[in-house]
Amino acid sequence: MRWSAGLCVVLALTALEIPPAAADSTEIGAPGLGDPYYPLDGNGGYDVTHYDISIDYEPATRHLRGTARIDARATQPLAQFNLDYSGPPILMATINGQPAGFARDGEHELVITPLLPLLPGLPMRVVVDYAGETVDTDGEGWTHAAGGGAFALGEPHSASTWYPLNDTPADKATFTLHADVPAEWEVASTGVRTEHVVREGRLFTTWETRQPTIGYLTTVAIDRFTFLEQRRADGTPVLSAFAPGSDDHREDERRVPEILDFLENLYGPYPFDTAGGIYLDAKLPFSLETQTRPVYAPWADLNTVVHEQAHQWWGDSMSVRQWSDICLNECFASYTADYLWPERMEGADIDAAYREQIAEQLDNAKFWKIALADPGSGAEFTSVYYRGPLFLHALRKLIGEDVFFGAVKDFVNAHRAGNASMPQFREFLQTRTSMPLKDFLAEWLDGTRAPRDAFLYPGTLAG
Repeated sequence: MRWSAGLCVVLALTALEIPPAAADSTEIGAPGLGDPYYPLDGNGGYDVTHYDISIDYEPATRHLRGTARIDARATQPLAQFNLDYSGPPILMATINGQPAGFARDGEHELVITPLLPLLPGLPMRVVVDYAGETVDTDGEGWTHAAGGGAFALGEPHSASTWYPLNDTPADKATFTLHADVPAEWEVASTGVRTEHVVREGRLFTTWETRQPTIGYLTTVAIDRFTFLEQRRADGTPVLSAFAPGSDDHREDERRVPEILDFLENLYGPYPFDTAGGIYLDAKLPFSLETQTRPVYAPWADLNTVVHEQAHQWWGDSMSVRQWSDICLNECFASYTADYLWPERMEGADIDAAYREQIAEQLDNAKFWKIALADPGSGAEFTSVYYRGPLFLHALRKLIGEDVFFGAVKDFVNAHRAGNASMPQFREFLQTRTSMPLKDFLAEWLDGTRAPRDAFLYPGTLAG
């Protein structure tokens, strides 16, 4: 994510609504996975392998109808389990073709009760139908666009406002979206567009995300888009969508193949089979790294594009284990866009830029008070942007160019299509150098004041 400068039938099935207490408590999947910031995010008892989401949307009435087909495997006996969902009303639910009970509980819990308990290790297909008028979340999920369309966007949450899921970084799955809208509208999403046809006044389009993803990295955007089609030298398609009024971003977006080449040199092969971007007509305070095709606010510039594309490695392919690990996403994306691109592509003296920022902020207690390794709930999108790049530049100067760039490239590729944590990163760094890093990492990552001078100005920064 990059913030703007301003903000750093149905029949009798409905009778199967069964309250959460009806199931045997020893066979109930946990309603949350205990993330220290968002303990009710995600659900226990099963592992999702694929989401197949079908929606039709009427911009004139803001009515959304959807069917979510969730392929998963039970990891324990399940007489009841939860999905994360806060969207339109549920019409019905089935498991493996049999009717299932359902009930809404709290802000985003959808409790599902199969007719018979599910056995561990066996596959299950959960199908949930839902429909109703959408509620605008003002950029924290389903949002109505200025031109009459809509989009779904937000971090750490957004997906649960338009389809039910296991909303946790710990459960990555492939994702397919089928969308049906009036023919005068267009749809953009993540992954490869495999269908795009108009029949009887309706547009039918399908987007397939074939590498595992997590909820907030999926999106749908409905607007009167025009498209820019490009192709990288290796054949990777680059498809970008522009809402009305956003054509001035085309020149920056034309550089995506060049940007991906630059990032490959730093971090290894591009981890996905397609790329691009989606440019919205909306007053958003952030742009977001939705997988394969980031979404951009109107204020986005080339720096933003580099930042969000760097996230395809740091955040998308390799995702956090829990939200306290957010420095792995934002520290690296910010360092890439704010330091490495200017240094290598524009000839900037980033050592001088580093010293200047340290001099400006050294005595500013507020600048240092939020720790990078554990910013805290509600503060996770703060210090990682402005202190994160300084930490990585100091680390680079301490351990040297070859060790630094070799280590970060190897680390992100070791966790390709998976998850990683800040403790793992710290441990991995120490395996790549005989230099003791414990105190340096503690002061930069855990500290809430400026590190000592020896750690602020290591290596050539000391001169």
